[in-house]
Amino acid sequence: MPLTGIRVLDLSRLLPGAYCTMLLADLGAEVIKVEEPGTGDYMRWTPPLVDGQSALFNAINRNKRSVTINLKAAPGRDVLLSLVDTADVLVEGNRPGVMDRLGLGWEVMHARNPRLVMCSITGYGQDGPFAARAGHDLNYMAIAGALGLNGDRDGPPVPLSVQVADIGGGGLQPAVAILGALVSVQRAGEGRWIDASMTDGAVSWLRLAFAARGAGERVTRGDQRLAGRYPCYRVYACKGSGYYSVAALEPKFWNALCQSLERPDLIERQYSEDADDHAALEEIFATRTRDEWQATLSALDACCEPVLDLDEVASHPQIAARRIFERSEQGHAPRLGEHTDEVLRGIGLDRERIDFLRSGGLI
Repeated sequence: MPLTGIRVLDLSRLLPGAYCTMLLADLGAEVIKVEEPGTGDYMRWTPPLVDGQSALFNAINRNKRSVTINLKAAPGRDVLLSLVDTADVLVEGNRPGVMDRLGLGWEVMHARNPRLVMCSITGYGQDGPFAARAGHDLNYMAIAGALGLNGDRDGPPVPLSVQVADIGGGGLQPAVAILGALVSVQRAGEGRWIDASMTDGAVSWLRLAFAARGAGERVTRGDQRLAGRYPCYRVYACKGSGYYSVAALEPKFWNALCQSLERPDLIERQYSEDADDHAALEEIFATRTRDEWQATLSALDACCEPVLDLDEVASHPQIAARRIFERSEQGHAPRLGEHTDEVLRGIGLDRERIDFLRSGGLI
C-alpha cells in the first residue's frame, strides 16, 4: 500500500485527529495511538458501547495500535521521544502551547528527529486572538460563516448533521498536508510542522460562497444558488413522509425532468425565483410517494434521487455494489493499551523496564 513503512504517532483525542490518522492507516501507514493510562481517548467511552467500547471510537480507529504513556511525567516523555526516533509523523490536537509546556514542542521534536512531520490540529490555529480558545465543530462553523448559511430563509441557523470543520478542516485537509510534507521529506530530508486550523479549513470550504458574495451576488441563509433558490436545485416533499432531491442544473437535465413530469411549460422556469414556480413543483411531487417517484424517475438521466434515511443507505444498489460498509468494517479498533508491551519492546525496552514503568503508572 502507498504508506506501508510509514509510522504515525497519534496523540489526538475525539474526532478530527482520529479521522486524519484513519485515512493514513487506510493507505497502509502504521498508526500508533498514544493515550493516557487508565482513561485514554474520551471517545472510547462515548455511547453507544459495543463490548464495553464506543461504536463511534471503533468506527474511526480501525487498523491502529494503542499504547498508554503518561506524558506528564519525565519517564513517560522519554518513552515518547524514543518512539519519535522511529516515527515519520506525529499528530496532536492539544491547544497551542501545551506540547511546549510538556517539553514536547516542535523544537524538541525536530531536534530529536529532523525528518519528522508534526501536525498540530487545533480549532483556531497556533496564533491569533482565538488561538487558546476552547471550541467544537459548531463554533468553528459559526465563526467561518458556514453555520449562518445553513437553514431555511426565515428560520434560525441549523447545525449540519456532518461535522464539516472537524472532518474536513481537522481530518481530511491535515491528511493531505501530511502527505505533501512526506513527499517534501523524501526530496529534501527535512521535516516540517503543520499548523492545521479547523476554522481555517471551514472558511476554505466556503471559497465559492465568498467569491459569489464578493462579486455582488446575494448569498444568505436559504437563498443561495445551491440551497433552494431555484426550482431545479432543491428538495421536494413527497406524498407521505418522503423527500426527493432534484439537482437538474444543466438545461438538458431540467428539460428531461419537465418532459417526464408532463410540464414542458416549466422548462423556461429553470432558474426562476418566483414562488409560484416553486409551488408548481411542490404540488407535483406531493402527488406521489417517494418510492412512486423513484419508480418513475430512476431510469431518467436528470440528476434526481430519493432522500434516504440512514437505515436505507446500506441496501442502496450503488452503495452495496461499492462495498462501502464492508470495507469500512475491515480492521480492528484497539483496546486501551492493547499494544503497549509490543511497541515498547520494539524500541528496545526490556521486560524489567516495562514492568517498572507500569508499576509507577507511567504506561
